[in-house]
Amino acid sequence: MPNIMLFSGSSHQDLSQCMADRLGLELGKVVTRKFSNQETSVEIGESVRGDVYIIQSGCGEIHDNLMELLIMINACKIASSSRVTAVIPCFPYTHQDKKDKSHALISAKLVANMLSVAGADHIITMDLHASQIQGFFDIPVDNLYAEPVVLRWIQENITEWRNCIIVSPDARGAKRVTSIADRLNVEFALIHKKRKKANEVDQMVLVGDVKDRVAILVDDMANTCGTICHAADKLLLAGATKVYAILTHRIFSGPAISRINNATFEAVVVTNTIPQEDKMKHCSKIQFTDISMILAEVIRRTYNSESVSYLFSHIPL
Repeated sequence: MPNIMLFSGSSHQDLSQCMADRLGLELGKVVTRKFSNQETSVEIGESVRGDVYIIQSGCGEIHDNLMELLIMINACKIASSSRVTAVIPCFPYTHQDKKDKSHALISAKLVANMLSVAGADHIITMDLHASQIQGFFDIPVDNLYAEPVVLRWIQENITEWRNCIIVSPDARGAKRVTSIADRLNVEFALIHKKRKKANEVDQMVLVGDVKDRVAILVDDMANTCGTICHAADKLLLAGATKVYAILTHRIFSGPAISRINNATFEAVVVTNTIPQEDKMKHCSKIQFTDISMILAEVIRRTYNSESVSYLFSHIPL
């Protein structure tokens, strides 16, 4: 790939380096810093007259990282890049995807507009919280799935996986768990939940039979982990022998780590769309599985104008 530049934002440089190594490329030179008034400054130290891919995950200091991404996109665009692709493993503001009460804002749409106005020609992301977010854009969006690595982890690490049941902690994730259950040839269940307010679950109702089975909770993201920890208790009370949780995006804010430490999980498995090392130091139950090969392969395929649908169900060799 002679006419491609790969840049990393500051949110997750380890993932960016893994992707660059997989592609056989060097990360482009970029210097980001803050002025004394906290404004973000970005200097691109390479010629960008070609295809540019900018890797920046929506995590950590989320507002600073989002602004850094917008500036990097715009800097490359005005420097005559032929195409700028934003690779955003964890898309920010995906929880704010609908108008569910009076005067509520659809902030995910605002982020989509900002990326387009900055000059992005293409977006690559993974496991959007809601599929309709793709429709917020007027540019192409490739929404990849962590399903292939989830399947591999289950088959390699859970010896009783043939006697497992895949569980969604809410109705929104039903499509995700049915797809995984079908590929494993096992049954699925879901939990209907009612919330008093954001990040606080009022009531849970289990739909499905988990008695004498290994229950595997699968979700796209977890923030304060109140839902999945309550769900784990619910599954054990319903007769599950063990409970695992597998999450694409590990937010883990507030009391999340203490809740996981006190919960009855055998393991909580997360991908590295978000840096994991700091949380793993404080919780031995957290394990991670790598998705860098999928993100690297989609860059190679889009650059060569190849189909990416293969990656929806397969891990590249």
